[in-house]
Amino acid sequence: MTTQVELRVGAGTVHGDLTVPADAGGVVVFAHGAGSSRHSPRNTAVARSLQDAGLATLLFDMLTEPEEQGEQAGGTLRFDIPLLAGRLQRMMLEVGEHTQVRGLDYGLFGASTGAAAALTAAAETPDRVRAVVSRGGRPDLAGSALGSVRCPTRLIVGGNDPEVLRLNEQAAQRLDAAHDLRAVPGASHLFEERGALEQVATLARDWFVTHLSTQPQHRG
Repeated sequence: MTTQVELRVGAGTVHGDLTVPADAGGVVVFAHGAGSSRHSPRNTAVARSLQDAGLATLLFDMLTEPEEQGEQAGGTLRFDIPLLAGRLQRMMLEVGEHTQVRGLDYGLFGASTGAAAALTAAAETPDRVRAVVSRGGRPDLAGSALGSVRCPTRLIVGGNDPEVLRLNEQAAQRLDAAHDLRAVPGASHLFEERGALEQVATLARDWFVTHLSTQPQHRG
C-alpha cells in the first residue's frame, strides 16, 4: 500500500511516497542527492528490494518545486546539509503519525550528499534512527556529526569510484559506531554496470533487516 505524504516547509511543500508492506518490520527513509528526486530509478529499485524483505519505505522530494527550480539555475541547497538533515527529521515525525508505521524503528538510506544529511539526522536523533546505509555517498560532508553517530552504518561505494572511495574510507575512520565499508567490484559512481545495483540492494536489505526488527503498535 502506497500513501502520499506531504510536509510543509516554509511557503512550500515537499511530497513523498510511503509504501508499507504487510507486517512491516521497520521503515527506511531515502535521502537522495543532487539532481535527483523521489522518482530516482536507482533508489526506487533499492526500495522495491526492501519492500520485498518486509520493510516500509519513504521516498520524498527533499526540496520544494521552487527550490528545485532554483537549483537548476545554480542554487546550492543540495549542499546545505543542516537544512536537508532537518527535513529528514521532520519527515520522520510526520510519517510517525501514520498508524500503519507507528512504533517502527527507522533506517536512513542516503545517496550522494543525501548520505551526509542522513548521518547528520542520525547523530541528532539517536533515539529514532537505528541504522544508516550510504550509497555512493559523501559522508565526509557530515563533518563533526560523524563522531556522534550511534547507530550501525554501512557505506557502499563503487570499486571503480576511487575518489569517493577515498572520501568514504576517511569518513569511516571518524565513525565511532559499528560500521563497515563495502566496495562493489567493477562498479562506477552510479552503479550502472550489470548487476551492480542489485548488489547495492542486497547489501542495503541485509543491513536494514538485521538492525530494524520492531513491529508496529497499531494497524491501519
